[in-house]
Amino acid sequence: MSLIWLISVPVALYLFRKYRVIKWGQYNEQKTLKDKVFVVTGGSSGLGKETVKELASREATVIMACRDLQKAKAVIAEIRSKIKGGELIPMELDLASFDSIRRFSKEVKDKFSQINVLINNAGVSIPRVADENFKTKDGHEINFGTNHLGHFLLTNLLMEKLEQSAPSRIVIVSSKLHESGIIDFNNLQGERGFPLGLRNPAYNNSKLANIYFCRELAKKLSNGVETYALCPGFCYTSLFRHSKFKWYQYLLFAPVAFIFMKSANQGCQTILYCALSDDVSGKSGKVFRDCKLYESPYKFDDNVQNKLWMISENLTKYVGYYMENPEN
Repeated sequence: MSLIWLISVPVALYLFRKYRVIKWGQYNEQKTLKDKVFVVTGGSSGLGKETVKELASREATVIMACRDLQKAKAVIAEIRSKIKGGELIPMELDLASFDSIRRFSKEVKDKFSQINVLINNAGVSIPRVADENFKTKDGHEINFGTNHLGHFLLTNLLMEKLEQSAPSRIVIVSSKLHESGIIDFNNLQGERGFPLGLRNPAYNNSKLANIYFCRELAKKLSNGVETYALCPGFCYTSLFRHSKFKWYQYLLFAPVAFIFMKSANQGCQTILYCALSDDVSGKSGKVFRDCKLYESPYKFDDNVQNKLWMISENLTKYVGYYMENPEN
């Protein structure tokens, strides 16, 4: 009997894993992307790196917007050892610095005549530990400042070029953890503090802000630009590298990871789906997961959404493309 259990349990777990992989969905269409220009933030690791590889295999021109240029160049060399197609262009972008975002945006607009898809993928998850309270270079809470404000400013600065390139898309990588997020304008950046420890409510809040941004942006967009938010799933990447787990926690977590976690390539499939699939056309402002439409259980509030946009404009000191162009 013990031998039967010894064999049947691993087999059952393996089959369950295979079932989950099928449910995750995969974007298989190999359409050529020659002469199409993509901007991918965080393109040198994790989901961003896998997205870049998939786009290169389809002959795309990909601007890899990365904080570490040397790392980006090393990743390009790695990709080029297997994939020869497309054009991969490393450019420096630190989403924790408004100055860096403005420099990057100007350089992109000066060098490229079009942007067909902007993929806002980069993100950080830095929990507050001890007395450390990490900030961006502009003094904002690191998770909110990088994940939301950084991409908010970047998107708006590139909006004119996106409209000139229509039909074009903006893809915003959020997380299912947005469902645990809260937009509290009295504690938006931890003014009243966040709990210490491995749990990181600031990250969850920033991912909720991403979806609010997508929803409000969809209301303002016109002229052939659409935007989509997505939850990539629970993926094995370096995102949570700042969470200092104990060795025994990794040991206990291993079986769960085997069953439930996606690889980075599996996680990037919904990014590709939102960036490339014809199925998402006309669904601007919606959330996707596992390569299909996802109805979030979160109760979104239009008043919160509008106020968050206005506060984000003030915090980024961005007058607003839509204020300058009221017809949009």
